[in-house]
Amino acid sequence: MSEPEGDEARIFAACRAAGLEPTGLTWLAADLSLRRFARVTTANQRTPTLIARVEAPEDPAGRPDGVAPEPPLEPIRALLERHGLPVPRRCGGDARAGIDLLEDVGGLPLRDAVHTLPDAVRRTLHREACAWVPRIQRVGAVPGVAAFERRLGPALFAYKGDLFARHALAARGREASASETEVVREAFARIAAEMEEAPRRLAHRDYQSANLFVAPDAPEGARLRMIDLQGALLAPPEYDLVCLLRDSYVELSEEEIAAHLAFVREALPDAPDADAFAHRFDLLTLTRKGKDVARFLYAARERGDGRFLAHVPATVRMLRRAAQRSARRDAAFARLAELMDEMPESPCGP
Repeated sequence: MSEPEGDEARIFAACRAAGLEPTGLTWLAADLSLRRFARVTTANQRTPTLIARVEAPEDPAGRPDGVAPEPPLEPIRALLERHGLPVPRRCGGDARAGIDLLEDVGGLPLRDAVHTLPDAVRRTLHREACAWVPRIQRVGAVPGVAAFERRLGPALFAYKGDLFARHALAARGREASASETEVVREAFARIAAEMEEAPRRLAHRDYQSANLFVAPDAPEGARLRMIDLQGALLAPPEYDLVCLLRDSYVELSEEEIAAHLAFVREALPDAPDADAFAHRFDLLTLTRKGKDVARFLYAARERGDGRFLAHVPATVRMLRRAAQRSARRDAAFARLAELMDEMPESPCGP
């Protein structure tokens, strides 16, 4: 094996410092994040493979002004591990180089498992994922853990609204007008105000099928492992459930979503009222899916990365349904619902 350079050399050095002799490295396919991940093989029988997670300089455009960048993976990973949550074990790392060496949780995210497992098994996995949400929300604040100092607040909602107005509405083949942009901003500000009245609990923040890995042969109730934990923050109790059940990569039926929500609602620490729970679920769908479809379209238009365009149709359908229900409950969302209806499922324009 030739002597590695750059990030590979730093990963190998971190492995050796942890007592794990590396024998090979393969970079994994990148997602929308700027971080890099590699699968490392080692000569250690107990840890034959591990995942190297390499931080990258952040893109300041990925967050609003005044909101701090995401903190490191530690200590939130260690805190969740102490609470018995299914997170990867830490094998070592180099904090100065921004490298974490983590347990290899396999190569089957729930996003891909839907294509390989019987639907009954897949439903059970979604039920298992729902059951972890109350466990996450019961983790209490600990000094020095940045997640408890971060919150889903007005600045982040406004940022999501601006992304949606700028990038998603352009899928109609024209840029949003000033009045249309104002409709979006007012609607997202109204959502932010409503969420200020909601309880705040710890949330993974990106609790979707791409970040839940499946071990099909593990016992029922222990088949999932969650990754990408560093973005954890305080959010309304419905937020992680929106990420999971309104997932652009796995479009669930309305009947299945309703069944999962009924199962998990009373288990949440705050046991929200059913009507408030349903309303906040739809409002958070608008902000989460609005941001997601904007990022998919931005990646295609500005980066030339069209891999995520296949997920635009499902995302638009989720937005339309949530907007229609929200407008029926509150007429203030009627114009936003009209804009959602104008969005094509197959994007056009530049």
